[in-house]
Amino acid sequence: MPEAVQDTIPRTDSTPPVLRTVKMSKHFGHVQALSEVSLELTAGEIVGLVGDNGAGKSTLIKCISGVYRPDGGHVEIDGQRVALDSPMVARRQGIETVFQDLSLAPDLTVAANVFLGRELRLPGLLGRLGFLDFRQMRTQAKKYIRDIGVDLPSVDVYAELLSGGQRQAVAISRARAWASRVLLLDEPTAALGVRQRNIVLDIIRAGRERGMTILIISHDLPLILEVADRLVILRQGRVVARLPARQATYEGVVSTMLGLEVNHANEPL
Repeated sequence: MPEAVQDTIPRTDSTPPVLRTVKMSKHFGHVQALSEVSLELTAGEIVGLVGDNGAGKSTLIKCISGVYRPDGGHVEIDGQRVALDSPMVARRQGIETVFQDLSLAPDLTVAANVFLGRELRLPGLLGRLGFLDFRQMRTQAKKYIRDIGVDLPSVDVYAELLSGGQRQAVAISRARAWASRVLLLDEPTAALGVRQRNIVLDIIRAGRERGMTILIISHDLPLILEVADRLVILRQGRVVARLPARQATYEGVVSTMLGLEVNHANEPL
């Protein structure tokens, strides 16, 4: 029998969540990566998805983003069941993802990466013939990068020549520019310095202020506790706790991740 979920989130039956996973399951051979994971994301909130290595965090994000097809369960957007059969379908639903590998093309410029798969065509006949509007893409890419407060030498520089923090900024700015409903971030501050980490935090908070829904995975628990509104804790492919971030402590989250007895609701604020 699955263990009971520690849940201190008040329930409401008003507006449907922006995104909901319903009993989502996924296995790889004999390994059950996810087991009936139900998750709700509401508008304008940051949810931290935490768990030990192998808990199923990245698998869940890949199921939501269309990279994996779940073996059971489904996704609902604005209360309507949808089939996210591919990353392109997820993008059409307003879901953008920044994976750990960033998914940037190193031999393309910053501007080309921002518009990768969404290239703008010239107006009129030239556009119908397939000619691209490079000037407009450069102009918009500059704005997207500037909006997140990151300095780049140029949007014409190739991605392979950028630092790790700069590549992260490009990936996040691209996702933030195109996400209309949900932004999924998988380890967005991995291998970043303090200044670059703080920039990413500012980007995440700015997205919430715009009403964007953000789901963030990170092994950096202090970051999660600092920026998240709610926490969802996974262990061995199952949700074992949901709670407001303000009720969580570092020690309590780690204990729950490892399966130790802890009562979040009675922990100090």
